[in-house]
Amino acid sequence: MARPIWNGSLSFGLVNVPVRLLSATEQKDVSFHQREAGSNARVRYKRVAEGTDREVEYKDVVKGYELPGDKFVTLTQEEVDSASLGRSRSLEITDFVDLAEIDPVYYEKSYYLAPREESAHEAYALLRDAMEQSGLAGVGSFVMRGKEYLAVIRPWKRVLVLETLLFADEVRDPEEVVDSLPSTTRSNSREVKAAVNLIEQLTTPWKPEQYHDTYRERLLGIVKDKAKGKEIEVEEYEPEESNVVDLMDALRRSVDEARSSRSGRGGAGRSDAGAKKAAKKTAKKSAGAKKAAKPAGAKKAAKSGGGGAGTRKAAGDGASGRSRSADVAELSKQDLYDRATELGIEGRSKMTRAQLQKAVQKAS
Repeated sequence: MARPIWNGSLSFGLVNVPVRLLSATEQKDVSFHQREAGSNARVRYKRVAEGTDREVEYKDVVKGYELPGDKFVTLTQEEVDSASLGRSRSLEITDFVDLAEIDPVYYEKSYYLAPREESAHEAYALLRDAMEQSGLAGVGSFVMRGKEYLAVIRPWKRVLVLETLLFADEVRDPEEVVDSLPSTTRSNSREVKAAVNLIEQLTTPWKPEQYHDTYRERLLGIVKDKAKGKEIEVEEYEPEESNVVDLMDALRRSVDEARSSRSGRGGAGRSDAGAKKAAKKTAKKSAGAKKAAKPAGAKKAAKSGGGGAGTRKAAGDGASGRSRSADVAELSKQDLYDRATELGIEGRSKMTRAQLQKAVQKAS
């Protein structure tokens, strides 16, 4: 089992839950040690008093805070700890919020908040299940390792997850950091509609296991190759130049590439097959309706060979159905939603783009 990095109590109202904090994530970085070139001797650091070669032991190190005028105030660890006023063992939920209201820029690190003892299981499960049903997350603060943290607590996979957050004054205002920002684009412009269409073409369900740290994998591969005595060829990398000359053309080609890519993976291919099937069905219905509505005289004329025009018309209706289905496949989600509204399709507000496309094709 992992070693807890903090022990304390979680409270909401008058309910107190003894809990322990465990790291929910682990870094998979490639770790290097510093060594002297040539001798390969390990390079280490020592704590030395400035201006001397005398090493200072950790127990003799105190914390110093710099004041204006090159003045320092030194504090012992006990004096630093006294600032927490006992809060280093307490985490109180003071508010409940909707997670969607917290921008990801505030998130810092994830931890698992677990019950510390079996007697805490009932109260722990009560809080976890109540939060899951309400759809809300708890907000509180606590002190750990000499620093106060703002935290949000939420249920996930039978455990409570604690996310440390940055305080508001720790998040920079982009207007103060970025020299210049472009103005807002008109929402009804052709470019925005094309960009939205591209985003929708690239939309997939979130599956974290399909993403890999390719840099780490390649770096470890280089390490293994060099350990085997292979010569490493270092390639020069030239940054790509901006290709935004004709924005609409770039967007159009991007959409085509996205469709082609998804079709190759079997995603868009299924949609295209559905569109063709719907078009075929529409053409069949259209031809059937024409046949049913045709008078007896016309039927006889068609049988004797004079119905070529009618046959061509039915074929034209089939082609028109296929064309309409193809047009539907080109529409953005908003356009599909508008079409679904016109057709009176129920449940359209909860549909994905693919579901809207299928429903519109079926109802057309």
